[in-house]
This record gives sequence, C-alpha cells and structure tokens, in this order.
Amino acid sequence: MKKKIAGKDLTREAPRSPRIRVGGYAILGRTIDKCRALVAGDIGEYHFDCPLDNMLFGFKGVKGDDFKAQIENGASDQEMVEWLNRNGEKKRPEEITRWCEKVEVDSLYNDPEKRDFFSKEARKLGLDPAKTTTFEWLELDDKVSYGQAAA
Repeated sequence: MKKKIAGKDLTREAPRSPRIRVGGYAILGRTIDKCRALVAGDIGEYHFDCPLDNMLFGFKGVKGDDFKAQIENGASDQEMVEWLNRNGEKKRPEEITRWCEKVEVDSLYNDPEKRDFFSKEARKLGLDPAKTTTFEWLELDDKVSYGQAAA
C-alpha cells in the first residue's frame, strides 16, 4: 500500500523559492514541493521535471523519475538530500556551493533558445528581462499568482 503523500497544495500556495537551499542545494526545496504536489494530485499550474528541476537533476546526474520514486515512498526533505548525495555524480561541498551561486544569478535571458519566452514573461511582471535573474522572475511570478505582490 502506498503512503499518503502530504505537502504543499500548489493550487493554494506557491512552492518554496528556488533560492532556498535544502541540504546546501538551490532548487531542491522547490523541486520537492512540486513533486509532492504532483503525487498528491494538487500541483495546479506547476510542472515537475521541468527545465528548472532539470538544472538540479543535470548537475547531479539523476533522473526525475528516480527522484519521484523516492517522494512516492514518503521521503522527507532530509531523506531527499541524503538520496541526492548518494546518487548520480558525487559532488564536493564546494562544487555544490559554486553551482548554487551560479544558478542563483543566471537568467533565461542569456539562453538564445529561451530569450523570447523569458522576455515576454518578465515584461508581463514589469521586469527588465536583461537585468532579471530566473530566480527573481520565478519569485515574483509566484507572488503575483497568489496575490502576494506588493502594490
């Protein structure tokens, strides 16, 4: 019998910011929130195993389906950190820190294939795409989506 998976109901609240580090990893908390919501049936407009999640999966060399299997078995945040540390490519703490620092200041604007999409979405929020990080855009989009943006 499968465990009942409980987490954030993403039809009512946003996942964690990609900037919040869980076990030293940026993006991980958000990915966990989206995966739990998917398994529980309340992911709303969010997507698991998306390009953002794949930045983390690619860095560690793991697959979204393997990550999801752990969540389906009821893994806690700490158990997900331990699983991530055990699986895929081994990374030293300083490599993880450098990667986190890099993704935190990256922007989809710098990716020629995603520039048009990002520019359009950033402008919808009143942001200058050329000066906005991906994380800044996601955080503001979450706030606007849930009516938490400052007037």
